[in-house]
Amino acid sequence: MNKFKLNILAFGALTLTFFSCSESVLDVQPMTSILDQNFYKTEADAEMALVGCYDGYQRTSSNGNQSFYVISEVLSDNCFGGTGNTDGRGYQALDRFDISQSSSDNNIFNGTWTDYYAGIFRCNTLLQKLPTIASWKSTKDSVVSATRNRIEGETRFLRAIEYFDLVRLFEKVPLLTAPTTDNVAQSEPIETYKLIVEDLKFAAANIPATAYPKANAATNDGRVTSYAAKAMLARVYLFYTGYYAKDDLGVTKPEVLAGLEDVIASNEFDTIADYKKLWPAASYVPIPATNTLDKSGYAGKGNKEVVFAQKFNNTSDYNGMVDGNRWLVMMGMRNTNWSPYGKGWGACTVNPKLVTEFAAGDARKSASIIDIVGEGIEKTYDLKDQREYTGYMVKKYSPTCLPDGTSDTGGSKDFQTSQDQDFVVIRYADVLLMAAELDSPNKVTYFNKVHQRAGLPAVASVTLSDIQTERRFEFAFEGIRYWDLLRTGLDNAANTIAQTQNVLSGKVSDVVTISASNITKTRGFMQIPNTQITLSNGTLKQNQGW
Repeated sequence: MNKFKLNILAFGALTLTFFSCSESVLDVQPMTSILDQNFYKTEADAEMALVGCYDGYQRTSSNGNQSFYVISEVLSDNCFGGTGNTDGRGYQALDRFDISQSSSDNNIFNGTWTDYYAGIFRCNTLLQKLPTIASWKSTKDSVVSATRNRIEGETRFLRAIEYFDLVRLFEKVPLLTAPTTDNVAQSEPIETYKLIVEDLKFAAANIPATAYPKANAATNDGRVTSYAAKAMLARVYLFYTGYYAKDDLGVTKPEVLAGLEDVIASNEFDTIADYKKLWPAASYVPIPATNTLDKSGYAGKGNKEVVFAQKFNNTSDYNGMVDGNRWLVMMGMRNTNWSPYGKGWGACTVNPKLVTEFAAGDARKSASIIDIVGEGIEKTYDLKDQREYTGYMVKKYSPTCLPDGTSDTGGSKDFQTSQDQDFVVIRYADVLLMAAELDSPNKVTYFNKVHQRAGLPAVASVTLSDIQTERRFEFAFEGIRYWDLLRTGLDNAANTIAQTQNVLSGKVSDVVTISASNITKTRGFMQIPNTQITLSNGTLKQNQGW
């Protein structure tokens, strides 16, 4: 059995909920005696396994491997790779679409690959076991059926979003719809997208609107709702039809728009009036006299604008508890605390071109970007250790700290493991702008709701170009921009991202040069990990350009 098989099997041999994880995926050890043979018997078992599927999705970002979010920002024209001046150049290889920047590392995505397939394995196992739940087999009770369908819907959504990340990163990936240890070849992207669409349509149709107290309540913004499924279906549809210039997914544009209109008409969601209140680092106010942060300006994790979020906790440690937001630390200013902004590893330095292109008076600029010079931070910034310094860092997803520089986290207060800011996967503003892009009769109203919230004047008409521009500033640093560019056409994306920018690396002049040809030769997709290719005995094939 090759290791590709073992990587998947190790994560699936235990129940979907109870296991620990260490450096090697093969070192997984059971923490209880619950195994396949004595599990999946009752409705409670199914609910517990579903929580395990959510945990599997969380681990795609909490395990410390390359996060989809960070990758998305490095690939875009929003940010450069950054990190430490003496660190490896993996982020530079991604930023420039050029593996020669880090020629010794052909496995940048190996951990990402195994994390995602571990999560998919959990979902597939639960989906396979659902028909065998003993307490459901002997009844036709409509309440029982609704519960089963709701659990299946949530599970299929989680599988869909994991495959959506994988197919966007690598395009051709093994399409596993059942737990298996077989060495599976890569599928054509259309097959993966069709499964994603089927899963999302099932979730939208089978998760009741009343499944949880409120779709956007603080305790449920990490639970899948029918509204989240309809919004994610629109994102999938727009990316696929844009990038591939085909409309053959088994769902129509009117159906997708109708789903978005359902989300809007539900009145479960709305925009937060003050944009900065969406983000902790943008809304927290330091109080030096008491060494505290005034957090009253933050709208909170479960605010009314959150349609779906990837949840994190502050209970992570170095002994197998993996539930914190590990990638958030990458976004912090390099070794520099400046309350409310906490230190981190200096990734994703912000492109000055983006900073200058915000319209005058756009409130999203100061809510999204740390202006290191303008805010007086540069005099204390660790410039010697910062690669590709531009004077700007990401504020939306910055760690936070107290006025004395200590970490503002719960749990152990370890700044690396205890970060618990959620990643907001879909905001209501995105629902509005996607509906506008799909030509809703209310598109001007929807556009203006987002545009005016930023402090900008209402418009009388809206073009596709207007919507694309609005998305750039509304969703800056939210892992959306790169994929928005790709779906406008590969050449346009490559030419937009390509540039030459003067930066500082270790206080010394440096230049970031990104070539459009590097992007087009890869078609915008990433390198399949060489380890996975080798361990599959060549079944997996490398993407062009890598």
